[in-house]
Amino acid sequence: MGRGSTGNVIAALCSFFIPGLGQLLLGRWLLAGFMFIMSVLLWLIWLGWIIHLWSIIDAAIYDPPARSRSYRHRRGYDW
Repeated sequence: MGRGSTGNVIAALCSFFIPGLGQLLLGRWLLAGFMFIMSVLLWLIWLGWIIHLWSIIDAAIYDPPARSRSYRHRRGYDW
């Protein structure tokens, strides 16, 4: 899954509704929790939209590290 892929678009849409959900779908647990908690805390002082937008953009442009993409091909897996 790379930039602009269907998975990234779905992750960005999920982050649009709930900040951090897109990162959670992409397997980035710590960043997902951070974005969710920070957006909830910052919405209390009307700055949560900053984290919310960051969450959407980050989910849309995330490109997994090269080593995780090539691992399956190196091992000969087809999936």
